[in-house]
Amino acid sequence: MKKLYALAASAALSLGMMGAAQAADVTAAIGQSGDSTMVYRLGAQWDWDKSWFESSVGRLTGYWDLGYTYWDGDDTASNHSLSFAPVFVYEFAGQSVRPYIEAGIGVAAFSSTELESNELGSSFQFEDRIGVGLRFSGQEIGLRALHYSNAGLKQPNDGAEAYTLHYRMSF
Repeated sequence: MKKLYALAASAALSLGMMGAAQAADVTAAIGQSGDSTMVYRLGAQWDWDKSWFESSVGRLTGYWDLGYTYWDGDDTASNHSLSFAPVFVYEFAGQSVRPYIEAGIGVAAFSSTELESNELGSSFQFEDRIGVGLRFSGQEIGLRALHYSNAGLKQPNDGAEAYTLHYRMSF
């Protein structure tokens, strides 16, 4: 398991260096899993500093996301995960407040294959996400749904979900 965490951290840091010219943003999130487990997440983001399909309506952009999540279950079901994902963002035009929608697919490594009543099958999971929010003055607030599954690579594959409220601050 330690090797999996080291590999995930190394890959995240290597890929994160692509945006090393700019400072990382920091995100804090709180929410619940599909089984009502409390979820606490800390993350770092590096914007791609690129835009596509710019128009008067908005633009497509994105960021790299490196996250640590603590799943606060009962004594036998608490879990930790590290994740890394590229995230695409469609940011709508606006002067001081810019609404956005986001989606991404990445990878995650869990410390245990059990999470409440879910049997994950393996520590390696894919992380799918979709979210909405508002950006303003170098800050962001939003809602996000995250789904974890090993895509049937190993059974059982119950998967897990988390629904969070997050705050992001740029430095």
